[in-house]
Amino acid sequence: MDQSPTLHALSEDGRFEQRHIGLASDDVATMLEVVGHGSVEEMLDALLPASIRATTPLALPAALSEHGAIERLRGIAAANTPLTSLIGMGYSDTHTPGVILRNILENPAWYTAYTPYQPEISQGRLEALVNFQTMIADLTGMDLAN
Repeated sequence: MDQSPTLHALSEDGRFEQRHIGLASDDVATMLEVVGHGSVEEMLDALLPASIRATTPLALPAALSEHGAIERLRGIAAANTPLTSLIGMGYSDTHTPGVILRNILENPAWYTAYTPYQPEISQGRLEALVNFQTMIADLTGMDLAN
C-alpha cells in the first residue's frame, strides 16, 4: 500500500508562507517550556531591553505569493550589471598554478560520488580543505593552518 503523503498534505494549505515561515503552535509551546517562559511576548520582555524595542508595527508591504516572490527576485537580479568576475581570484587578477587547479580545485574525485553513502560534494570540500591546510602547515612549519 502506498504510504506517500499527498501534495496537499505536504504543503498544508498550499500557501507559500505556510510552507516556509513560522512554527506550529505545539512547537512554540514546547520551546517556550524549555526556556522557561509562558509566551513569546514574555520571553521577548526578558531578553530585549525596552529601550531598543520598537513600539509601532513595521510598515511592511503585503505578503507575496510564491510566484510573486520569485518574479520579484528575478526583477532584482535582472538589475545587476555583471562586470569582472573575481571568483577565485581574490581582489586582483592572479594566476593559480595548474597543479593547484587540477589537484585541489578541479579534482573530480571530490565532486563525484566516489562512495555509495557520500554522494555530496561536501566530502570533497572537506578533503580539499584538509589537503590545503596540511600543505600550508608543511610550508610554514607551524602546527596549525587556517
